[in-house]
Amino acid sequence: MSQNDSYIIRPSGVSKCTLVGAGPGDPELLTLKAVKAIQAATVLLVDDLVNEQILQHASPAARIVHVGKRGGCKSTPQAFIHQLMVHAVHDGENVVRLKGGDPFIFGRGGEETQHLREAGIEVCVINGITSGLAALTSLGAPLTHREHAHGVVFVTGHAKCGDQGTDWRQLAATARDAKLTLVIYMGVRGAETIQNELLTGLPGNTPVAIIENASMPYQRQALTQLDQLTLTLQKSGLQSPSILVVGDVVKACAQIIQIDQNDPTAPTLPLHANM
Repeated sequence: MSQNDSYIIRPSGVSKCTLVGAGPGDPELLTLKAVKAIQAATVLLVDDLVNEQILQHASPAARIVHVGKRGGCKSTPQAFIHQLMVHAVHDGENVVRLKGGDPFIFGRGGEETQHLREAGIEVCVINGITSGLAALTSLGAPLTHREHAHGVVFVTGHAKCGDQGTDWRQLAATARDAKLTLVIYMGVRGAETIQNELLTGLPGNTPVAIIENASMPYQRQALTQLDQLTLTLQKSGLQSPSILVVGDVVKACAQIIQIDQNDPTAPTLPLHANM
């Protein structure tokens, strides 16, 4: 075994840190395993987008540290979060890193796991429902469909500083040819570029759903089409955190909304439609 692999072997009873997915926001979407981990924690390092109601599961004696990270806002440096986790574990704490959505889907869980393991700390990961799934589900539509979408791509619209980012033109061509749904996280700020680049490979009338604060009581959404994406964002006032869903599966949302509008007894969601 090489020196670089030595951290894989750990003695019994070694300190550990648990990365817990808090889900998209709705506290009822927590897994039972997540609840148990939160209840057992003595220190919780909590992301900005985690619903405060979820912290009701924490022990009254637990120390809660908010380490917010949100694009365009003042954020806790990732290196500082790494230090907090390692120091708390070394102090003998039962540490839970509570993250919005799923730790391993655009939650920097991979970076944190790597850092902890390099520090000789055992890492446990508890998955959570990612907002990219919850967003379109909240409108009654699927991400895949045997006739309309043979797969789904989760992609970030926010590139790391100095990184060229997603090749939207290539992705558009692939989505068109393979019939894929595109689920774009953190795409509001770069929506104009994303729209223009995707239009090189996808038709202008490709359906798009924009869902802000997915699964929360104050969720807002809009249905539009690709060549109207930027204009719809401007008119609707939808902001981050929002999920952009691009693909034919979004048509199911319009069908459901139309049925609801024809039935005055059916509950409807507030919706800005531009399809």
